[in-house]
Amino acid sequence: MSQLTTVDATFLNAETSTTHAHIAGLAIVDSVLCPGGRLTVPAVVDLVRERAHLAALPLRQRLVQVPLGLDHPYWEDDPDFDPARHVLEIGLPSPGTPDQLADAVAMLHERPLDRNRPLWEMVLIQGLEGGRTGVYVKAHHAAIDGVMAAETLAALLDLSPEPRECPADETEPARAPGMAGMLGTGLLRAALHPVRSALSVARAAPYLDEVPGVSQLPGVGRMSHLVQGALGRDEVPRAPRTVAPPTPFNRPIGPHRSVAYGELDLAEVKEIRRALGGSVNDVVMALCATALRQWLDKRGELPDGPLVVGVPVSLRRNGTRDVPGNQISIMTTPLATHLADPVERYTAVRRDLDLGKRRFTASSGSWVRDLSAIVPAPLAGPVARLAMQALPSLTVRPMNLIISNVPGPQFPLYLCGAKVLGYYPISVVTDVSGGVNITVFSYNGKVDVGIVACRDLIPDPSEFMDHLVDAVDELKALARS
Repeated sequence: MSQLTTVDATFLNAETSTTHAHIAGLAIVDSVLCPGGRLTVPAVVDLVRERAHLAALPLRQRLVQVPLGLDHPYWEDDPDFDPARHVLEIGLPSPGTPDQLADAVAMLHERPLDRNRPLWEMVLIQGLEGGRTGVYVKAHHAAIDGVMAAETLAALLDLSPEPRECPADETEPARAPGMAGMLGTGLLRAALHPVRSALSVARAAPYLDEVPGVSQLPGVGRMSHLVQGALGRDEVPRAPRTVAPPTPFNRPIGPHRSVAYGELDLAEVKEIRRALGGSVNDVVMALCATALRQWLDKRGELPDGPLVVGVPVSLRRNGTRDVPGNQISIMTTPLATHLADPVERYTAVRRDLDLGKRRFTASSGSWVRDLSAIVPAPLAGPVARLAMQALPSLTVRPMNLIISNVPGPQFPLYLCGAKVLGYYPISVVTDVSGGVNITVFSYNGKVDVGIVACRDLIPDPSEFMDHLVDAVDELKALARS
């Protein structure tokens, strides 16, 4: 049994009629090696039933609310858990093209999860060209972060078509405290909240200039720098005072989603890195800068200055791998979409990312946890929803979009004997983070790209994928010259 952290609860509280805080992935598998040459719902249900206890995602656990909303919810094992209720199947009409698959995933992704049962679902999408199957997996961000998602995949997947032997489940069912226990703990935390809140503010004060949106307010950067000096932390690099410019995807989002996916060659990305310097992540961010520049310029909407990008960062270290709850923060950095010269653009992206990483290392990214703990639990939900509704009317934009790069295994994996050909992450769009999100996942020699957007703002995000391919060609030409 565990309780949601303040960060976990924030993902629940931030949900509105247009914003759903779940993350997902689309796997495309070749089921030729499956019994009967087809990946079936019963096979996947049996797999989940056998390995649910090995997954980092609480596959069997549901939320239990504290009476009166006095404290954050708890997790407990659902006594009625049946994986068959979470694994569904749909079929695409012939011919089962990638565009049809993307449209189906977009419709699945805009549906909220049922909070009365474990917060995940899996949908097998049959009828793809070539006899392949799409596997769409969705889980609530309150239950899982990026590292936990990768570990859950590792629990369900195998290194060969033959499934491995797994240890039997010997754990006792987790139960939430009784009503009296939850109320007692909630009242105690409410009484201690002023002290805890003051400590959280004190910890966050030196790094307020890292907080998206807050960093743009006059005087915040200077105040943070003065606090750092008073604490003897003058070596912390000052965060640039960047302002997120207006773009077509920084307008109020609607409830509908559009999705695109594709892949790049990891060997080509590494070739660019070796020739131009930096890391694979630097190359990925530079590719996104070029793609976004082309997309905006084509519409006459290219800002004069850089975009502001949020980059999720895992806070899990060797000693915290098994800590439940979200262990993530976000780093904001300028993205040099305004520079026409590709050499200058690549150099600026590397420089800005290096500055952001050095500053993030100094602060440990703890401001997300500290600021989420300031509002007491009974008020956290209403305050979060009020903020989500008010943000679209404000002129200050916290960021333009989120770009995330997740390293994955460089060898093939199998699901119930079906070979996983690609895995495309599908993340979250909000009024806070922007109406488009680009997430990449390196797998088995490829860089798999998943793009999700608000359909009202970007009806066809596949254009971003085309521009990413063009961006690889541009940097390859530079690398080889």
